[in-house]
Amino acid sequence: MGKEVRSDCEAWPTVCRKSNQIWLKLFVSVLLVGVSFRLLFLRSSAVLPVSEAPAVAKKTEYLSNATSEKCDIFTGEWVPSLSRPPYTNESCRFIEDPQNCLKNGRLDTDYLYWRWKPYGCSLLSFDGEKFLEKMRNKAWALIGDSILRNHVQSLICLLSKAEEPVEVYHDKDFKSRRWHFPSHNFTLSLVWAPFLIKAEIFEDDDGQSDSDIQLHLDTLDSKWTENYRDFDYIVISAGQWFLKTAIYWENRKVVGCHYCPGKNLTELGFDHAYRMSLGKLFNHILLSDHKPLVIYRTWTPDHFENGEWFSGGTCNRTKPYKAGEFRGRDVDHLMRNIELEEFQKVKARSSEDGIRLKLLDTYNLSLQRPDGHPGPYRTFHPFDKEKNALVQNDCLHWCLPGPIDAWNDLLMDMLLNDL
Repeated sequence: MGKEVRSDCEAWPTVCRKSNQIWLKLFVSVLLVGVSFRLLFLRSSAVLPVSEAPAVAKKTEYLSNATSEKCDIFTGEWVPSLSRPPYTNESCRFIEDPQNCLKNGRLDTDYLYWRWKPYGCSLLSFDGEKFLEKMRNKAWALIGDSILRNHVQSLICLLSKAEEPVEVYHDKDFKSRRWHFPSHNFTLSLVWAPFLIKAEIFEDDDGQSDSDIQLHLDTLDSKWTENYRDFDYIVISAGQWFLKTAIYWENRKVVGCHYCPGKNLTELGFDHAYRMSLGKLFNHILLSDHKPLVIYRTWTPDHFENGEWFSGGTCNRTKPYKAGEFRGRDVDHLMRNIELEEFQKVKARSSEDGIRLKLLDTYNLSLQRPDGHPGPYRTFHPFDKEKNALVQNDCLHWCLPGPIDAWNDLLMDMLLNDL
């Protein structure tokens, strides 16, 4: 008989069993890896490409503001942005020369590439089309001083992207103006009332005066009270003008002044006048049977360094302060505290009387932006004739476009969450 031929498994049974176990383990391992890869692939495919993310992010950002009670859109920090400004000095014809920094020769543009990021939530950019649609057949007024006029320029530049307005009124100095957006029957009014109360002013646009301001502490400025009933929404603010030298009147009699040496008058202080002005303002809102939505915008700090407006002060910084790095001056805290105290007094009573009153708190947002002012570029190419010329700096108003555009982002958020 021939020699019996056996398989390897028969010759080496133990080794064969181990080999089978190894192959079985290898097969199971490959299967598990395949399943894991499939699950990972499915999860990865559920993530939107970067190019598609912003559309979803916008919806999420708005909902976070609308639903979160903890989100304070007024507290946050400025973060770098790759987005271009919402308009340019060439695309918007409503920018007045003293705020047209790029036209006036400012070379650095880094101040344009920051966005306001509240802690704990996001803030959407202003949407002119949505704003105008919500405000169809409504009338707005913005009442106050030159900083408020600065604010109006920003607002109308943003709105003009959706519809070009028609100017239907201006006073002789173009300080009070009114525009109409015909497709939406929306009216936007700018009312010049730098003290909110009655004032006799004798100075030009450069702050040069030939007589002291006469301020009537017990009488509101008729330029806005006479038309109060015409408005559905009102944004109102003041403050900086109270720091000027002024004679104070009550009941048609001089009762004191602010900074009037040699006149033998009682120094009452600008804070006294400011508190009385706000008291009169809020009392008017409470007692009126007309109930517009009134938004009071808070004090705006300046960023003068090494001097003031008329003493060589400058603002040459090129980036925002970090949160907490600059806390403002004593006068900032004094005026802001007066605002908050007077606002809280009326807010406590407003719900009982059906008053709609909100606070637009731009203080922290503005405090962090020393780089956003015109500085020497409040006039056209100030250094063309002499490189080191001594020029007056503006460290109070804002370049357009610039940080002040974020005020309208805040305003948009407040309105959409209120309607």
